Amino acid sequence: MGINMTALLPISVTRIQVPKPTSGEMFSFRKLWAFTGPGFLMSIAYLDPGNIESDLQAGSVAGFRLLWILMSATILGLLMQRLSARLGVVTGMHLAEICYTQYPKVPRLVLWIMVEIAIIGSDMQEVIGTAIAFYLLSDGKIPLYAGVIITIADTFTFLLLDKYGLRKLEAFFGFLITAMAITFGYQYVIVKPDQGEVIKGLFVPYCDGCGPKQILQAVGIIGAIIMPHNIYLHSALVKSREVDKTDKQEVKEANKYFFIEAAIALFVSFIINLFVTAVFAEGFNVQNSTEVYSNCLLNDIPHADVFNTSSLDVDIFKGGVFLGCQFGLAAMYIWAVGILAAGQSSTMTGTYTGQFVMEGFLNLKWKRWQRVLLTRSIAILPTILVAVFSGINDLTRMNDLLNVLMSLQLPFALIPILSFTSATFIMGEFVNGIVMRVIASLLTLTVIAINIYFVVVYVQDLPHHWWIFLSIAIIVFLYLLFVLYLTWFCLVIMGCDFLLKIPLTRPLVGRSAHNPYSLAGDIHSTEQIV
Repeated sequence: MGINMTALLPISVTRIQVPKPTSGEMFSFRKLWAFTGPGFLMSIAYLDPGNIESDLQAGSVAGFRLLWILMSATILGLLMQRLSARLGVVTGMHLAEICYTQYPKVPRLVLWIMVEIAIIGSDMQEVIGTAIAFYLLSDGKIPLYAGVIITIADTFTFLLLDKYGLRKLEAFFGFLITAMAITFGYQYVIVKPDQGEVIKGLFVPYCDGCGPKQILQAVGIIGAIIMPHNIYLHSALVKSREVDKTDKQEVKEANKYFFIEAAIALFVSFIINLFVTAVFAEGFNVQNSTEVYSNCLLNDIPHADVFNTSSLDVDIFKGGVFLGCQFGLAAMYIWAVGILAAGQSSTMTGTYTGQFVMEGFLNLKWKRWQRVLLTRSIAILPTILVAVFSGINDLTRMNDLLNVLMSLQLPFALIPILSFTSATFIMGEFVNGIVMRVIASLLTLTVIAINIYFVVVYVQDLPHHWWIFLSIAIIVFLYLLFVLYLTWFCLVIMGCDFLLKIPLTRPLVGRSAHNPYSLAGDIHSTEQIV
């Protein structure tokens, strides 16, 4: 059964012309510049407030010992983003659109709901980060609920930038990434982490003396770094460059330059994440909260009372206050500017992802402001309730829960991208090789294991009522059942036809198992590329 291409509504994307391939040319900075943009927009998701929260927690509870996990997670993220970009370039369609053409209706709608949950969760983190940044910058004069409401206005302000052209929008977000690099780099300079410990933490896989708290933070890094909706986003962003997918050489060149650009962008994001982790690994070596509180009073730091307690811990809010107490008031304000840049830059990527996902999965077009109004309202409602009735401590604690939510949603991006980039009838010559299949499969299994670990840990902290455990058991069963279905579908689409002999399963494969139509256009070779 062929794909009904006319049923798909094309997403309106400004196409940017790129130089044509030149015979004998190995590399061109001019061409790299033409392809630069999508990777940096994608990398913003690696720098959202949820990641900053994860970074400072890792540094504060484990010192430099988790830096190698941060680096490994970023490298794995790059490999998955590579698959996402290749899918968009080779097929001319993004991941959500291909899900629409390949999955049966019910699984497709469930998958769409899971991705929307991830987008809304990410949106909530951006709202929280922005509200806390305003609260710090105003010394508490802008209440948290007011900061949350402001995020509605700034989102629509960013939408106006889209009217001035994609290149200008990419430049603006490049400016925000630069602002984060400067602000968090400033913290790194004034704190002066031990460079020997930094190098050791990066290249020696160890975690001496780590307990359950450190292990939980280690597995949380993967969920914070690799964002599920970001895989859907990147496959759509690469469509902004004019690439003739019927020209084998042009597709190869586009894949090469998009990968180089993504590697540079994620290297920059990794350095910024490294700055934050190292700052708190070095700076958070005081003995108790009394010492920190004394420094707060000595430096006349606002919000000093947060450390007038018996326990010493930090979050995205206390982290800024802590830096002010230890290294001066300027450090707190500069931290707040960095958090503001992180929250604001992530806002627009969430908006784009939401639009692409809705149009792709549902074949439904909304105006962008309508889409923003819906998702931002859903994100703001619980956030503003917590801000008004609970306070900043519960607001920052939400970031940890949202990082767990991101990790839970990861299989719903990893399995589809592995499935379709491993399908010859979709990718043609550019189908995944065995090495890439193994790496992606191991990453997916690791994420699922991490999710089970998260559930076990959080269930232990819940009230011991039978109905709570029953509800969680049902949710976990349905979750694993759907993951199992996606895995089975992945194996079928990669050629394990014997699985179709299982009774009642054949109708579940939809249009994929025997589809003669290749989305890869005129590229039909079965050669595998690692």
